Amino acid sequence: MRELKSVNKYFVKYKYKLLVGIVITIIARVFSLVVPPYIKNSLAAVEKYLENPESGIAAVKANLLEYILIIVGATLLSGFFTFLMRQTIINISRYIEFDLKNDVFKHYEKLSLNFYKKNRTGDLMNRISEDVGQVRMYAGPAIMYSIQTITLFVCIVPLMFYSSPKMALFTLLPLPVLSYLIYNISKVIHKRSTIVQEYLSKLSAFTQESFSGVSVIKAYGIEPRVNAELQSLANDGKVKSMNLVKVNAWFFPMMILLIGISNLLVIYIGGKLYINNQIESIGVIAEFIIYVNMLTWPVAVIGWVTSIVQRAEASQKRINEFLMEAPEIVNHTTDASEIQGEIEFKNVTFTYEDTNITALKDVSFKINKGETLAVIGKTGSGKSTILDLIGRLYDITSGAILIDNQPISSLNLDSLRNAIGPVPQDAFLFSDTIKNNIKFGKEDATDEEIFEVAKSAAVHENILGFSKKYDTTLGERGITLSGGQKQRISIARALIKNPKIFLFDDCLSAVDTETEEKILTNLQSASKQKTTIIVSHRISSAKNADKIIVLDEGSIIQQGTHNQLINEDGYYKELFLNQLSEKEI
Repeated sequence: MRELKSVNKYFVKYKYKLLVGIVITIIARVFSLVVPPYIKNSLAAVEKYLENPESGIAAVKANLLEYILIIVGATLLSGFFTFLMRQTIINISRYIEFDLKNDVFKHYEKLSLNFYKKNRTGDLMNRISEDVGQVRMYAGPAIMYSIQTITLFVCIVPLMFYSSPKMALFTLLPLPVLSYLIYNISKVIHKRSTIVQEYLSKLSAFTQESFSGVSVIKAYGIEPRVNAELQSLANDGKVKSMNLVKVNAWFFPMMILLIGISNLLVIYIGGKLYINNQIESIGVIAEFIIYVNMLTWPVAVIGWVTSIVQRAEASQKRINEFLMEAPEIVNHTTDASEIQGEIEFKNVTFTYEDTNITALKDVSFKINKGETLAVIGKTGSGKSTILDLIGRLYDITSGAILIDNQPISSLNLDSLRNAIGPVPQDAFLFSDTIKNNIKFGKEDATDEEIFEVAKSAAVHENILGFSKKYDTTLGERGITLSGGQKQRISIARALIKNPKIFLFDDCLSAVDTETEEKILTNLQSASKQKTTIIVSHRISSAKNADKIIVLDEGSIIQQGTHNQLINEDGYYKELFLNQLSEKEI
């Protein structure tokens, strides 16, 4: 139960509703306990009449009618309060599930990119869905049935001893044995539940990756191999699940057997006591049988609740592993920062933790507010890393990054990122309409604003060619669009945000040179007075920048303007001449 302590804060949050639910549960069970004594009284009245017919049939009928009305009334009230009980406690479990999922998701959002490099998407999804669902069962049904069971035991056992101590003793004799067996089996359930939950994470990760990469699977014709891998994974899961099911399968037969033994003991011991005139009437035996059967479900549910608690603890442990993961990028201030756009790198070195690759080595440069910097270099030279560090997706290993002459770590993280309009190389679009994908940069944007930025990104005409135009719903990750269309919609999304800083990461690599020229001309107009960094492999994207730096293996090997760099020997001049000759061809 140690892992489940973290759920207690949610019980505290809904303590008043939970208290009402507990009271209603107790009331529902108390009304159900009205029935057995009146059934005993009914049989006792009939028995008394049979022993002494002179007492009169009318009196017996009157008594029976009174008892029946009380039994029916108590049953109806018990049913009504049982309904209220489920509406209260089960609803609380849904509230807790809602809160827990939101807390897990919010924590996911705070974690750094390194966390997502180490963990698979399917596993993350399984913990926020399947594992949280198991915890909900603990917060709802397990709590509800536990309260019911405790209430019935607290009320029924004294009543049984009051009616006949000897019968009560023999009837309840199997229950300690049941408790001992449950204790031992629950330990096995806990262990096997953890194994099953870990397997479900593997299955979710495999299926998520397969669905996301279905185009690659089809293109390479490896469907049989993927099917074989899934079959192997499914067989492994079947073995793990069956191992858990086999343990769970012991509970109900074992409980029903022990309850059946209790019923036999009631009839046998009660019969002997009745024959020896040690109980007042045969109605006591009927009362005890009802009590035993009323205890049947609570006793049987002990096993089920135990299984739920063990599963929930295993799931909460997996959830806690991520909730205990401290974000690497910490917002050190809640004070909003007004970002102007001046950026300076001072001897910045950065090494990726997961690969131990040093992406930047002693990099220094400065961009004044409103200037444009172009970053050129080979693949893997550290260009995109510069943009990630400006957005503080990572913290630097050494050196300093200053924004408006302040250390980047001292700025409000939300203010910093709100001031940035990023356009990644691998444009990510959501499974939503084109309009909403563009509005992602500004939720309250008007249609006119959306059309304007789409025109600036040279994608407006393409969108009008779709049957539903801007209301066209995209497939996952924008799969229904071409690479160039995705990049241009991503540019429009950044433009509509109207940020202080633009970060363009080779975002025109999938468009032709004519469209590129048109977009660059529009971007020059849109980014006036905005600090802009353009990462590119093309000279055409960099030539109009105020300053250009050339990276190689994480170090700056050249810097200057376009005219300066084409007039000095080096990588930039070679790239310019190569691309110039390709254009002429």
